[in-house]
Amino acid sequence: MSSTPAPADVQAAAERIRPHVRRTPLLRTEIDGRPLVLKLEHLQRSGSFKLRGAVNALLAGPRPDQVVTASGGNHGLGVATAAQVLGLPAVVYVPETVPEAKATGIEATGVKLVRHGATYAEAAAAARAVAEQPGTRYLHAYDDPDVIAGQGTVTAEIVAEAPDVDAIAIAVGGGGLASGTVLAANGRAVFAVEPQQCQALHAALEAGEPVDVTIDSVAASALGATRIGTLPFAILDSRSVTSVLVTDAEMLAARDRLWQEFRLVVEPAAAAPLAAWLAGRVPAELPCLVLCGANTAVSYA
Repeated sequence: MSSTPAPADVQAAAERIRPHVRRTPLLRTEIDGRPLVLKLEHLQRSGSFKLRGAVNALLAGPRPDQVVTASGGNHGLGVATAAQVLGLPAVVYVPETVPEAKATGIEATGVKLVRHGATYAEAAAAARAVAEQPGTRYLHAYDDPDVIAGQGTVTAEIVAEAPDVDAIAIAVGGGGLASGTVLAANGRAVFAVEPQQCQALHAALEAGEPVDVTIDSVAASALGATRIGTLPFAILDSRSVTSVLVTDAEMLAARDRLWQEFRLVVEPAAAAPLAAWLAGRVPAELPCLVLCGANTAVSYA
């Protein structure tokens, strides 16, 4: 694959990962009398879409002796699960602030978990140092063409099964899912939703280049990239994508609504698209909102 993935790479990724990932269902429904489609990607193995990119990246090139990555949680779970499925040793670096639900899930796969630093960026720096060892593949959470192509398979499934959908709304962290989405959307409008205090893409689009941002959101473990990826930004900046911001309160209210109305349990980040839609910031006749992850602590009364 070239350094910049194309729509054909998403189709190739779909064939490559098919034996290892779930084709997650769509739910056609309505809220407040308005129709919408929900992509239930939180039902994916490992609890989020991240498995798709990890499996594609590990299968697309030469098989490494081991894989090393850094993650706020979901990518680590995806890589850990992919390594388990493919029989590869793996080491996952996470910041010390990683939610316990995500850390526990990573350790349950049998890979090595290392807690390092206060932020994803600090964990990533430590992981990259270890990845210098021969035979080791460092798998970036979003700034990797194979990862982007794999994440695009979420939207490829939506387009194939619901061709009447006219817009797709996704949550944005480092930009892997968002850039994969625009590659596979086949001309449909794409709404990229971020928390107000966690807006790496929005700030980059305003500045005309990736810039560092401050992270302070209830969704930081999933969307807490301090800077949009270089490759995702190149894809998103050259295509029509609408950046949308939501508050933490709006995300939590949307998360609660998914439980109250549909008994769907997702993490706050996954509710960001619904939060934007409920607030009227996703103008479309029939949008598909991607519920991208459910790696959150759940208590039962």
